[in-house]
Amino acid sequence: MHKRLAIIGSTGSIGTQTLGIVARYPDLFTVKVLTAGSNAELLMAQARLCRPEKVVIGNEAFYEVVKTGLSGLGIEVMAGQKAVEEVASSDGIDTVVAAMVGFAGLRPTAAAVAAGREVALANKETLVVAGEMITRTAAITGTRLLPVDSEHSAIMQCLNGEPESSVERIILTASGGPFRDTPAGRLAKVTPLEALRHPNWTMGSKITIDSATLMNKGLEVIEAHWLFGTPPDRIDVLIHPQSIIHSMVQFTDGSLKAQLGVPDMRLPIIYALTWPERVVTELPRPDLAETGSLTFGEPDTARFRCLALARAALKEGGNMPCALNAANEVAVAAFLREQIGFNDIAGTVEFVLAKTSFNSEASLGTYAETDNLSRRLADDYINKVLKK
Repeated sequence: MHKRLAIIGSTGSIGTQTLGIVARYPDLFTVKVLTAGSNAELLMAQARLCRPEKVVIGNEAFYEVVKTGLSGLGIEVMAGQKAVEEVASSDGIDTVVAAMVGFAGLRPTAAAVAAGREVALANKETLVVAGEMITRTAAITGTRLLPVDSEHSAIMQCLNGEPESSVERIILTASGGPFRDTPAGRLAKVTPLEALRHPNWTMGSKITIDSATLMNKGLEVIEAHWLFGTPPDRIDVLIHPQSIIHSMVQFTDGSLKAQLGVPDMRLPIIYALTWPERVVTELPRPDLAETGSLTFGEPDTARFRCLALARAALKEGGNMPCALNAANEVAVAAFLREQIGFNDIAGTVEFVLAKTSFNSEASLGTYAETDNLSRRLADDYINKVLKK
């Protein structure tokens, strides 16, 4: 089961954890490719440790720094987004770990899928933005899309061995984030620092804010629709504060299957990389006696409007999820810079969706055009209406 890996976005949270797993299981994995956006120092440190054949720095301004820093090691150094796409689809790769954050991960992931490479998918925006195109291409090329999100990994495990016709509902669980019990009137005044204090998970800043707004769960609903072919009205969300049950599947006979585990992203990463096998790990085991009660509740879409907006975009289809994603990325960045308030994230997304013209064409060109326009609309709204 030895796999040759290309880690696209190796300096982020998922990328660094993947490299930790590779170090733990050297007999199972060899890293052939590493790519990063602008974190040249960490990329070079990673390359010196695992000695890939190729390294790509997306920001071309750092090309000479990386090339000089890795000289004499026999590592080919490349730069630019086209180079990232090239290595994601190159020969000699068994699995591409798509760990880039946001819309930037779409093109390299699409290139890997078009080339028929197995994809361990941590970049949920790929399916949010271009689910129709990606799944259509994967069906043609025979690409396996193996989810790295804990929720979708859980669903995949619950579905293993089950006939598609027996699936009644998919139930995604959500911790509720740091503001699960925060009164609506207080949300307008919460700070980025407060929003980044997730009660259960350690993640990158963007996904942590998305978890606080419940946008992350909305994006996961869209992703689940494309990954598993489940109609949107048969995908539910439940608040589960303990984050022990990662998701569930309801079957037509009335039975409910759940996957449980500690909130640790290494578990779904390992499952995706070693599928269809399982390996022995030293990861913590859930102690249900210590955990005590497992509780559930309905999400409050009045306080956390992003989940409802994501569902609306999925229902409309076409380029609307792309517009949703772009507006959210811009709004989250502005919130982290303390330019807008927490509730303004949903307000910005709602404004952009209302201003976006529907386009049903499933192509990279359509998605790129929608992404650019949506970002401009979001920037204008933030700068002219909301900016503090």
